[in-house]
Amino acid sequence: MSTAFRTRVEHVDTDATGIVHFSRYTSLIETAGTEYLEAYGAGLTAFTAAGVDLVAAELQVTYLNSAVHRDVVVGDTRVEHVGAAWFTLAVSLLREEGDGTRTPLVSGHLVYAAVDPDTRRPVPLPAPLRHALRGIVPDAADESSTLRSRPRSGPRTPSAGHLGDRRPGARTPPPAVHRPGARP
Repeated sequence: MSTAFRTRVEHVDTDATGIVHFSRYTSLIETAGTEYLEAYGAGLTAFTAAGVDLVAAELQVTYLNSAVHRDVVVGDTRVEHVGAAWFTLAVSLLREEGDGTRTPLVSGHLVYAAVDPDTRRPVPLPAPLRHALRGIVPDAADESSTLRSRPRSGPRTPSAGHLGDRRPGARTPPPAVHRPGARP
């Protein structure tokens, strides 16, 4: 597990009820991911030095539990896939409990694309950085990671809790509405 990213929830991160606002997790996912890449020499600094910009092309977030003011949040990040001009990071944010255990808060998949800084058009990942990224892709057989290769689909169990229960750690309820393109 990579835990180079560590932060404490500040008041500005929360909504009127004292729970971290859902939109704040996207910024935390990006920060955890970019810090992870920097630690392996494949971060924004390296891409800029190679004359390439990275842009976020896609972000998928699954909310699992809530965090509150002063909670400690750590990131678990891994490179999930490396393509010719893009790569995917899988990021989990976890709340560090007083006893040292960690409670999953959100999981996310963040797709970065390489673009030319002047034209903003896609370009191939620079070879040294593509190799560096591929060098940190975990073995697919490694089951020790807390991240899954794809987000879980299907309903959550009712015993998971819900946000109506405003305690820290309460889980988000399953959606009650049908999403276009989803199975009934």
